[in-house]
Amino acid sequence: MRGFLLRCVLLWAMLQRSKTQSAVPATALNCCEGDVLLLLDSSGSVANREFSRLLHFATILLRPFSLGRGHVRVGLLQVGTNPNLEFGLDVHNNQESLQKALQSVSQLQGDTNTKAALRVAQGLLTETDENMPKVLLWLTDGVEPGDVGGAMAELKAQGVSVLAVSTVHGNYQVLQRAVTPPLESHLYSVDIDDIDIITEDLREAIIKIIRAERLRVVDLTSHSAVLQWRPVLKVDSGYYEISYNSLGKAGPETKRTLSGNSSWVELTNLQPDTTYTAALHPESNQRLFNTLSVNFTTLPDVLGPTEVSVSDSGFRQIRVSWGPLQPAGVQRYTVEYGAFPSGEVLTVTLPSQQNSTLLTGLQPGTQYLVTVSALHRNGKERAMSVRACTQEAALPALSDLHLIPVEHQEVQVAWQANQEGLKGYWLSWERQKPHTYTSKPSISSLYLPASSRSTRLKHLAPNSRVCVSPVYSSGRGEGLCCTAESHTDWLS
Repeated sequence: MRGFLLRCVLLWAMLQRSKTQSAVPATALNCCEGDVLLLLDSSGSVANREFSRLLHFATILLRPFSLGRGHVRVGLLQVGTNPNLEFGLDVHNNQESLQKALQSVSQLQGDTNTKAALRVAQGLLTETDENMPKVLLWLTDGVEPGDVGGAMAELKAQGVSVLAVSTVHGNYQVLQRAVTPPLESHLYSVDIDDIDIITEDLREAIIKIIRAERLRVVDLTSHSAVLQWRPVLKVDSGYYEISYNSLGKAGPETKRTLSGNSSWVELTNLQPDTTYTAALHPESNQRLFNTLSVNFTTLPDVLGPTEVSVSDSGFRQIRVSWGPLQPAGVQRYTVEYGAFPSGEVLTVTLPSQQNSTLLTGLQPGTQYLVTVSALHRNGKERAMSVRACTQEAALPALSDLHLIPVEHQEVQVAWQANQEGLKGYWLSWERQKPHTYTSKPSISSLYLPASSRSTRLKHLAPNSRVCVSPVYSSGRGEGLCCTAESHTDWLS
């Protein structure tokens, strides 16, 4: 009778909580970091229908969580005559994979050897990061769980939070001793047909244990740091205040205010190779939150330039560019260049705000060695070199071009060019569509092989400009253009 009354009281309390509790917060998808191991009673004392309902309950319970390392890792250990590890904590890193795995689990049957399964659970949960929160969720009908007190006590002593769901038939004294306080949120006794009413309460209890309350450095340079945290506020429920300063050096503390939906911040204008401490204060009028803090050391300053490139190469010029631009740390840049390997070396000095220059007066078709040096304000100097080639001397031009009228809107084009290294010819002219003399002419073009000396062009626009350019392997030579004379009958 006493057990019956206790079951009724527990069920009534859960029903009241489910009415007053809000749904899982929107931040649950990215709220948490820790390990959750399901200890599922798969013995013969659990009816097939009850086993299926427990699995379905687990899928709904875990569905909102982001999975994988850095988020929530989920494993499933079945209790039978011998324990069976259905899947370990590192197997599933997305919900689709986890849901399919849970739906395909088969019941073991056999005896309820919970003690043996707990030894396996202890090995799984204690071999991971000791600073990571860990949860053992025991799903059982409670029938003859065995002597589990010692194993549960060892798990709890190692920092594992034990929660239990019993489908009413259980030994409540064993369950009460097994779970981690508080009992009202870590122990649930409910009929299998009503198990859905505890989903939100149990999920919230798990979230409280594995909610990630830490500030992480996710990107670090010599002058900046990006800090990230799990959101605990919403845009309309409060704000964050981030404060930071360097350790061991006198200086004011820098503070910034961030909106409630923030989850990261970039700290800039930091000093290189310097240790900083940062603190994040979630401020809300709804509840108190812990202050998160982290220490980090910026990277040593990278002396530039770290890359040099060339562009706009011409017959007598080359543009040289370099980076990164570091005006605060550089006094000046020096660009030295000379024909390789033994040409005269010329020098250009540039201010720290400039990261490119155009070198002119060079020799065509010549390889140059270009060196960019940066003199830093700390007295250090860094140089980087690159080779660059100017284009060869101007290519031979077309030597002759003739246009001979043939028929209505047609001309015969003939030309002559230097044949050495010649690849072909490029022609262009204004073309008039047939029977549309009032429309605007269009530009047409044509490429012909080096063996060509002439071609016939049709549908020329009146007074069309016809141009022919020689094409060589290293570029296009200078072309010639002529105007096609109009025939009096073209517009008749």
